[in-house]
Amino acid sequence: MKLAWLTTGGAVLTALLLAALFPPVGWTLLAPAALAPLLYALAHEPRPLRRFLSGWLCGVLFWLAVCYWIGDVLAAYGGLSRPLAWLALLLFALAKGLHLAVFATLAGPIMRRWWAAPAIAALWTGIERTHGPLGFAWLVLGNAGISMAVPVRLAPWTGVYGLSFVFALIAAAAAALALRRRRAELAWLLPLLLLWLLPPLEVRSVYDREAAALQPNVAGDARWDEPSLRASTRRFAFRTLQTALDPARAPASVLLWPEVPAPFYYYDDPQFRREVTETARLARAPFLFGTVAYTPEGAPLNSAVLLDASGRLAGRYDKARLVPFGEFIPPGFRWIHKISSEAGDYAAGEGARVLQTGDHRLGVFICYESAFPDYVRQFAGQGAQVLVNLTNDGYFGRSAARAQHLLLARMRAVENRRWLLRPSNNGITASIDPSGQVWKPFPEYQLHSERLPFRYLDERTFYTRHGDWFAWLALAAGLAAFLATQIPVYHPLE
Repeated sequence: MKLAWLTTGGAVLTALLLAALFPPVGWTLLAPAALAPLLYALAHEPRPLRRFLSGWLCGVLFWLAVCYWIGDVLAAYGGLSRPLAWLALLLFALAKGLHLAVFATLAGPIMRRWWAAPAIAALWTGIERTHGPLGFAWLVLGNAGISMAVPVRLAPWTGVYGLSFVFALIAAAAAALALRRRRAELAWLLPLLLLWLLPPLEVRSVYDREAAALQPNVAGDARWDEPSLRASTRRFAFRTLQTALDPARAPASVLLWPEVPAPFYYYDDPQFRREVTETARLARAPFLFGTVAYTPEGAPLNSAVLLDASGRLAGRYDKARLVPFGEFIPPGFRWIHKISSEAGDYAAGEGARVLQTGDHRLGVFICYESAFPDYVRQFAGQGAQVLVNLTNDGYFGRSAARAQHLLLARMRAVENRRWLLRPSNNGITASIDPSGQVWKPFPEYQLHSERLPFRYLDERTFYTRHGDWFAWLALAAGLAAFLATQIPVYHPLE
């Protein structure tokens, strides 16, 4: 009974600590200690099933606490009743919690070895890398380090997963110390001193360009008719031109509207097409905006269209990583289709594709795609000189999801050492420099237009060139460490 309370308590405490790292709490300094209570408990638990259940409990509580807003989104915009929306959230957390359940099952035996600290860190980091391929990616442990000057130096080399490794390593060493193991095991922390030898990130980077960005502040549940749509389009175009052609400043280098917040159909609506064409022509600047496009079979695509400075179509990017529930229904949740006709299925685009404007290249990705480090780095790898994350966070309401989403974008900027422009429907619209610093955030929940600073850059980081080499290597090492614990040890009779 005492052991059951220990494992349950460790699971609950670690879940609370992990959740507290991120908005709305944001106690990021807890990152190096967050895993320690669970690891301490797992070291005492010999039964794999108990370790699995304690890890599952930890994972379910974490995802419920961090992604609580999913229930609100499904209730407000998915057409579900409140009880069914929360049931969907619970099922989501139960599924996502399985990652931590697997980690806990494998971590228990490792924690009893003298090499536990690096092996636990590798196992944690590797399992984090499986979140995206297995259904849903969002915040990982390393995201808590975006404002930590020394750990974040790893991001251009290892991606966010290097920071996760550092925090898990410290937590495992702390758990070993609490277990009264040999102090010599703290020597695993000595390599962290090498972090100070990595190049520091330049703070408050220099910029030489400005984008004219519009934050339209369109309500997610707005009802549109022909007059209101035309009036809104004209108002948005006028505000954009006002910002782009400010006589006191140099002309804007590019115009930005967010992920499609309204029925803006470039391909289907001739009047909308004329309006945006004329806006680009009058501003004498490329114009990037969200719209709905279609596959040859007629399936809808969540897309970004780029017009050149004369208003001609210069390119299009189609969103490839779709939002579960919002843009497609995950397997096992098809019953939502029977409840709501509003939860639709978009088609996925073909993948990362850089858009060209004159001599410059834009890496445009849409909303939730910022949660995928390896995907975003492909844009920079293909030569994108600036990253642009079109998003519509209006569906998040006033929840912490908005600030969580910004954390993801900040890390993508650092990993690739690129400026990142982030036009959003009602916030958080901002520019992010290559050190992850946020510039010129717009006031939220307001119609607003302003200039966002940026600079075109060509340098490609080690992470941009080589991707998630560290995370996959960590997964292999972590699994190998667990297998090593299963080899019988020969003890000669005395």
